[in-house]
Amino acid sequence: MNGSTKKPKYEIPTMEEIEKLDKNGYKVISTFSGCGGSSLGYKLAGYKVLWANEFIKAAAETYKANHKNTILNQKDIRDLTPEDILKEAGLKKGELDIFDGSPPCANFSVSGKREKHWGKVKEYSDTKQRSDDLFLEYIRILRGIKPKVFVAENVSGLIKGTAKGHFKNFLKEFKKSGYRVKCYVVNAKYLGVPQNRERVFFIGVRKDLKGDPVIPKPLKYVYTLRDAIWNLKRKKPEMDTWLDKKPDGTPFYYATAYQWDKLSEGQSSEKFFNLVKCHWDKPCNTITAVSGKKAASVTHPTERRKFSIPELRRICGFPDDFILTGKFEQQWERLGRAVPPPVLYFISKTIQQDILDANT
Repeated sequence: MNGSTKKPKYEIPTMEEIEKLDKNGYKVISTFSGCGGSSLGYKLAGYKVLWANEFIKAAAETYKANHKNTILNQKDIRDLTPEDILKEAGLKKGELDIFDGSPPCANFSVSGKREKHWGKVKEYSDTKQRSDDLFLEYIRILRGIKPKVFVAENVSGLIKGTAKGHFKNFLKEFKKSGYRVKCYVVNAKYLGVPQNRERVFFIGVRKDLKGDPVIPKPLKYVYTLRDAIWNLKRKKPEMDTWLDKKPDGTPFYYATAYQWDKLSEGQSSEKFFNLVKCHWDKPCNTITAVSGKKAASVTHPTERRKFSIPELRRICGFPDDFILTGKFEQQWERLGRAVPPPVLYFISKTIQQDILDANT
């Protein structure tokens, strides 16, 4: 990873290269870990991810395939105690450096149904569960583990409209837990990811430590879609990606294909929500978790199709050899829900330099 002012070539190290990186001596526990995007970011920065938790079976399978040296717990976090986690991770209360988590965010997303689902059991990935209470479960574990720093990520919709009440409550609970806390809106395109992806990050520093919550300054450059995928070796894209063919390859002109033909590069459809024709020379539009299942999606600038999985890996900041398990739509979902690794690389590097190193 590179933080210079000159725009370097867009390149993510391979999984093997990441495992061989020098370690900084600091330790991380990750919750709501998904396929492991945030874990990969910490590893890029030299951290050791001791323990992770992921309840969604398909996501856990991908996590296990890529993070073999991390203990993976697959229980519902509601059934775990801080003592359970500390014992499995081999730590005592107060010893952990960073407690990371990305509680499910669909109920706060402006692209979802928001308050209609608050307090209700609904489908989430391959489960049915209530999810708007999971942030409070994260805070419950935080209080029992007492890490030096915590990093909690969620959708930017959490600070908008009717969701603001939840946001204010979470902020109050974080502060009651004994932390100096700040909330930042971070766009991945300013931290080395070729995607326009805005998310909220809560950063907390334990009150007995020196230093205030901090995030990195935006890079002086942004990567475009062209930067990310121009040199990707051409392979025949999955049949699931095409808007003018059935999965068996026979021609079939979907209604979305008619709309796609009318769009210019960088333009969104007024008829189909989520149908976007990306622009070669700008960051890709936000990759959402559900677009892999639907014809209306974030699409290629010049070919009548969605992006392929190899293209998505690069757009989302993952190594080319990152293993994705399951069907096409499951692989898309994993990447669409993930924290882009470069974002956590830069955030955790800044935390190390400004907070953790200052307290050793």
